[in-house]
Amino acid sequence: MSALPQTAAWSIDEHQLDRTASIEAKLRFALRYAVLAPSNHNTQPWRFIVGSDSVTLCADRLRALPVIDPFDRELIISCGAALFNLRVALSYFGLAYAITLFPSRADPDVLAHLRIIDGGHCDTCLAPLFQVIHQRVTTRESFADEPVPPATQQQLLDAVEAEGADAICIANAPMRESLAELVAQADRIQFDDPRFRRELASWIHPRRQQDGMPAMSAGMTVLLDMAAPLLTSIIRTFDLGGGLAAAHHALAAGSPLLICLTTPTDGAPAWLTAGQALERLLLVAANAGLTASYLNQPIELAVLRERLRTILPTDSVPQLLLRVGRGGPAPHSPRRPLADVVS
Repeated sequence: MSALPQTAAWSIDEHQLDRTASIEAKLRFALRYAVLAPSNHNTQPWRFIVGSDSVTLCADRLRALPVIDPFDRELIISCGAALFNLRVALSYFGLAYAITLFPSRADPDVLAHLRIIDGGHCDTCLAPLFQVIHQRVTTRESFADEPVPPATQQQLLDAVEAEGADAICIANAPMRESLAELVAQADRIQFDDPRFRRELASWIHPRRQQDGMPAMSAGMTVLLDMAAPLLTSIIRTFDLGGGLAAAHHALAAGSPLLICLTTPTDGAPAWLTAGQALERLLLVAANAGLTASYLNQPIELAVLRERLRTILPTDSVPQLLLRVGRGGPAPHSPRRPLADVVS
């Protein structure tokens, strides 16, 4: 059975690339891997401008989440993840490059400019991650009751550190329980806000085919216990925080490993760093047969973000909270046509 149009992006075949093609054609092909990066609510908030030997990555503020992400922190993190996928693909195809971050003082939406140059950077250690870009998936299902080996945890920490960020692994049950309670508290606070509910509902609308969180996607299981045809109306109208708080508490406390990704500072450069570190971590995890999902709710609320720093404890700034473990197969989220994000 052929892939559905909205998920066909995940069926990309590297052999479709003509190795004698122009640099521009190779860049456009590599971008098919960049857009497989994760993003909050699957907003895919990126745009790419391709030249004869270059790619410019821009933030698409029209796809922002003003309630949950008022400063576009997670938007820029998502763009950083896409940039990392592009780096992996170019390294795999043997294309050396140079990157300038935030090259335009006049336009903060221009996040990075990458140019293919002789003698540029070609990180051979990234190439092995290429084969798992299309395997990475986010799941909200429970993980197997199986600890993540210390050696694998160290690989994940090393992946984050290699990108200039830091991470803390939380495997002991009491600490996981403390963080699970924080996640549950954040759920209740967020769902108490009708603006949050409206924003969430708009991104899981059944008519969304190329972005957002389709009503039948993994992670919506709790909500689908209710009448699916009325899903967005229910979310928009009713406070479901209590039910989701309990569900997410169970997921967080029952996951074998939680990871908090942090940066020494806050602000757009740190967020772009966090995004690249996140995707490197996720690909290393996928390479080890692991998967992940996000528990970022406490980080999205300033007061709980500070409490998270106290619980860990850390002097760095928490950017992402993930759970990691061995899960079963899960469907990929849809992707927008490449023509919509590449010019």
